[in-house]
Amino acid sequence: MEKKITVLPGDGIGPEVIASAVEVLQVVGKRFNHTFHLAYGAIGGAAIDQYNNPLPDETISLCEQSDAVLLGAVGGPKWDQNTPELRPEKGLLRIRKHFDLFANLRPVMAIPSLLGASPLKKEVAENVDLMIVRELTGGVYFGEPRMRTDDGAIDTTVYSRKEVERIVENAFHLARLRKGRLCSVDKANVLETSRLWREVVEEMKKRFPDVQVEHHLVDSVAMKLITNPSHFDVVVTENMFGDILSDEASVITGSLGVLPSASIRGDNFGLYEPVHGSAPEIAGQGVANPAATILSVAMLLKYSFGLKEEAAEIERAVNAVFEDGYFTADLARDGDRVLTTSEWTNKVINEIDTSFVSESIMTSYI
Repeated sequence: MEKKITVLPGDGIGPEVIASAVEVLQVVGKRFNHTFHLAYGAIGGAAIDQYNNPLPDETISLCEQSDAVLLGAVGGPKWDQNTPELRPEKGLLRIRKHFDLFANLRPVMAIPSLLGASPLKKEVAENVDLMIVRELTGGVYFGEPRMRTDDGAIDTTVYSRKEVERIVENAFHLARLRKGRLCSVDKANVLETSRLWREVVEEMKKRFPDVQVEHHLVDSVAMKLITNPSHFDVVVTENMFGDILSDEASVITGSLGVLPSASIRGDNFGLYEPVHGSAPEIAGQGVANPAATILSVAMLLKYSFGLKEEAAEIERAVNAVFEDGYFTADLARDGDRVLTTSEWTNKVINEIDTSFVSESIMTSYI
């Protein structure tokens, strides 16, 4: 397979974790006989510094010529005093909207060797394996009118039936591929958009009789994610609710540093990025955790390119390094082996290489 990927390192630790992820991507490409052509662009604060624009036309053009996009992270206090249009986060919102990346996928899976870092009890966190599907291009973040007045402020939540239908259908398909359970989250006791949302789910479930569907109010789900997170399989919800719930769910694993994400559209073109921020306070020190970005590469291979075996190999290698007791500083406890960003990345690469050597030996023996 031959594919083009636009790489947007971003700000803070973004360039460091992106470098690690690209190394792993190229190793997997070599091992599985794929060619990945990479083009680099600017977004966020780096783009503001270079182009006075958080998402310059040059970057949009690169992405339009690619099959997928890999992003580091954006933002930092350097740009906090900028006008809203010149904030790094504006570039992220604009790229999602420009490419119609309406489905945000946030997997949350317990990693046995990291359960000690979770704020939840081990017996609560140990069996967690869920996927939050968040609508990403509608709702209150994009609704109009949006304004400040002398006496107050206005934000508008807007959803069309089509916008709800496409994200709900996406979630049903994912549930069918997983454990067959879908939880739809809304605030239908208060909001008209949520009543529309619930109606669409009820209509669409007739097409997916093999998927078990339940409706929950967002406040109920917020509580259950902490008290019984293993109850959930696929959770689908609107933009703002998904933003909040996915961040809440992220603490279950004990660290944002291990959580990837995907933002995709109907033709499987997608933007892949770690859940964590740019962490400018540790940038350039070689201590950033690259796991989430490496796992974002696995999601890219799986969801945009359909390379499930390659994605599974990356996931296996990352988990194996954790199970062997190797951690970056953010996850290390007393007695753990603490590695730099590049050292930890090399462990993952060595794990992949070793796996292929072992497989070659077994094949020769047979």
